[in-house]
Amino acid sequence: MKFVQRFAYYLVGLVIGCFFVALVYGGKDTRCNYFPNARVLNDIRSKPFEYSVKATQVLNEKWVDTADIRKTLEFGDVDFDKSDTEFGKKAKLYVIEGKTTKNVEIILTVKNEENKATLENIIKK
Repeated sequence: MKFVQRFAYYLVGLVIGCFFVALVYGGKDTRCNYFPNARVLNDIRSKPFEYSVKATQVLNEKWVDTADIRKTLEFGDVDFDKSDTEFGKKAKLYVIEGKTTKNVEIILTVKNEENKATLENIIKK
């Protein structure tokens, strides 16, 4: 068999394989969250999100808004040293560092429960 024929068979197999991979993964909402930071942030974002009374008071001060909170929950860094993963039997308390749109560093304290996530506090760094 000539090289051109082998190469053609290879390309046909490659195209069919790519088609099946796209078919399998195309319909699913799959993410590659290998690192703990990405897994925690994805878990918090996937749950219904609530604001505590203290967090609502800070949001009313107008130096931070909900868009900043969403951005921090997507691109922020979880500080596992300050977080309390043994906060309760059904809840974990995470400290997440991020920035606002005005480039002000903020620290969020989020209580992550089984069925919801609650923003407990927002602090300027």
